[in-house]
Amino acid sequence: MGALIGRFANRVGGASFVLDGNEYHLSKNDGDNCLHGGRIGFNKAIWRVVDRADDPEPRLTLRHSSPDGDQGFPGAVVLEVTYVVSGGNTLRIGYQAETDRPTVVNFTNHAYFNLGGPASADILEHELMIVADRFTPVDNQLIPTGQTRDVADTPFDFREPHPIGGRIGQRDEQLETALGYDHNFVLRPSPRGELRLTARARDPRSGRVLEAHTTEPGLQFYSGNHLDGTLHGPTGEVYRRHTGFCLETQHFPDSPNQPVFPCTVLRPGQRFASTTEYRFGID
Repeated sequence: MGALIGRFANRVGGASFVLDGNEYHLSKNDGDNCLHGGRIGFNKAIWRVVDRADDPEPRLTLRHSSPDGDQGFPGAVVLEVTYVVSGGNTLRIGYQAETDRPTVVNFTNHAYFNLGGPASADILEHELMIVADRFTPVDNQLIPTGQTRDVADTPFDFREPHPIGGRIGQRDEQLETALGYDHNFVLRPSPRGELRLTARARDPRSGRVLEAHTTEPGLQFYSGNHLDGTLHGPTGEVYRRHTGFCLETQHFPDSPNQPVFPCTVLRPGQRFASTTEYRFGID
């Protein structure tokens, strides 16, 4: 089902932030930055099963209690994640979290996809569409600059389906910095916080299709730039560069340090909630 990422998905620049006048220093595991919650993120935690059912739909709910100060983050956070397989072709992931002190949270799923299956060498011919008019450019440490940039006339324009590899080799500062795509896309607003289509990928050879629907404001498209052959699949496949891609629904990277980005602060008495669906089909 992919790695479950928290307490804060993506990067926090300088592995630090200020909240309510207090400065917090986080676990550094990406140079000077905190990536995906630090050295011991939620993907390395032992989760407790709190609910499991097969009828009417396969369902699994997991709970993790993260203590105050975990990886430097303030507040004790309790997160429940529910996975539901719906209609035989949809994986729904729901997140709910509460805290006892003001803190910041950002959760995602880091599954890699290759719609061509084990025999497919890479995902560069996959056709990708992302419903976003803007993205957040990054500096040389992949930390957002705080600006948003129009995708028009750039390699980041996926408003119409385009092969992932079609422009990945262009001379573009952002692509060269990330060695490919590893960027947050600013999704079009969700009316009333409802699920909406945010991305669609299609493998032209197999006809397999993946759609991502979410209530989140951002989507990190990652083209597997750092897969280096050290990871292997269940039948011996070697996962090399661009073998898979990720569509990580999220709040924006480095939001605690970027006041113009959607807020990631969670306070006592509030409940964080978000939903993402991955829908599979044949075209």
